[in-house]
Amino acid sequence: MLLLALLMTAAPAAAQDDARPRPSSTPSSVPQVIDPLVSSVDGLPISALPPQRLPAKGCAAFLWTRTPSMALVAMVTTDPAWLRVTIGGKVTDLPISAQNGIGGLGYSQITEYRGKGATATLQIVVKTDASTPKSGSISDATLRIDRAGQASVVIPVAGAIDCA
Repeated sequence: MLLLALLMTAAPAAAQDDARPRPSSTPSSVPQVIDPLVSSVDGLPISALPPQRLPAKGCAAFLWTRTPSMALVAMVTTDPAWLRVTIGGKVTDLPISAQNGIGGLGYSQITEYRGKGATATLQIVVKTDASTPKSGSISDATLRIDRAGQASVVIPVAGAIDCA
């Protein structure tokens, strides 16, 4: 009897799913745009990034806020060297424009990324372990974002590095 009741309550929901308009098909060569998970992290003018994948070559640093939300706010790659962040609701890739100091695993202590009306400066301390040569951690870092006509924001971040 319980099984019949479950089927009867699920049937109207399935019918509603079929009644929803279907999105138009798009060619598979068009990359899918994934909206950010939240519109703002801890009241800051940045959003959390959707899940990211490790690139096929080089290293990637995944950076989370060191605030109560612990949101993934940036991904930084070494080959090619760019920083991915969500500003103004749009996922943006900023190419490297300057670097200073040796940080480890292909990263510098201070790196500047610039493009699309924004500049991001990442200051990091990379820690590595000889037993895991293709990975590292970032326990102390700051990400500064400057935009024309906007107040600058400095975000405390921490993260992990993994290499292909």
